[in-house]
Amino acid sequence: MRKKLAVVVLLAAFVAASVTTVMSAESTTFSFTTINVTTDTFTQLLGVNNNGEIAGYHGSGAAGHPNQGLTLIPPSSFTVENFPGSVQTQVIGINTNGATDGFYVDNAGVNHGFTKISGKYVTVDFPDPTSVLTQLLSINGSNEVAGYWQNGAGTQFPFTEKGGVFTLLDTKLPSNTSAQATGANNAGDVSGFFVDSSGVNHGFLILHTGTVTVLDFPGGTFTQALGLNNLQQVVGTYNDAKNNMHGFLYDELSKEYESVNDPKGVDTTIVNGINDVGEIVGFYVDGSGNTDGFLGRIARCTQ
Repeated sequence: MRKKLAVVVLLAAFVAASVTTVMSAESTTFSFTTINVTTDTFTQLLGVNNNGEIAGYHGSGAAGHPNQGLTLIPPSSFTVENFPGSVQTQVIGINTNGATDGFYVDNAGVNHGFTKISGKYVTVDFPDPTSVLTQLLSINGSNEVAGYWQNGAGTQFPFTEKGGVFTLLDTKLPSNTSAQATGANNAGDVSGFFVDSSGVNHGFLILHTGTVTVLDFPGGTFTQALGLNNLQQVVGTYNDAKNNMHGFLYDELSKEYESVNDPKGVDTTIVNGINDVGEIVGFYVDGSGNTDGFLGRIARCTQ
């Protein structure tokens, strides 16, 4: 029997032009398939490429049973992916070439970013002497990664990295209290979220042209952008007035938001990844308190 587990939001919580809050003018259907590692107590699916391959992790939350990274070809072809010698690993991004990134925890309890490209694992840590952790959260087709580093005071700084060159993004945001970069597409657009001076979470989208858009789901009290595709579509999570968590889909071209909820979830759905062919991945909490991964499909028709 699967045990109860409180949801774990991987991407914790800060951006300049505000987007018009328009809901979708199209009829959109979302279909969901639950995908779990049945031998464990929770599964989170976090990234999906255009081939339908998925990245994520699973675990039990119990002492002595660390989180295990995975890749997946649906519905049930799982491959273990753990950074060599790590205590635990979470795989978050996957590109169409099968390269992945994420983070791992070493024996001292320190978080390090990593990539796995052409089968080779490489540690990627932000080169700042005050850094106490690095996490990578996305990888695009040219192996550019997006993520963040954190200092000893708990402040988080968003960045992208390619070929050993790090680019900090915090100066592009309207508040640099703390922020994470969560998605990078092939054009060089970057998604993420920041915390403002009042402690409120906002999503952001930085386009390669330099335009910065703050993303706040209409009526929501908390918004985090967690994934981005090459069509400038963003997915993530928001809280409603009752503090229930919902997924969302935002389209930069139409400036439209849509709420996304797995019908098997109770008060919590989080969408973490999106590809270019109408697939999303994430997780929800069911009526028994279990955390379950899902693969969703998007279908649209004009009203």
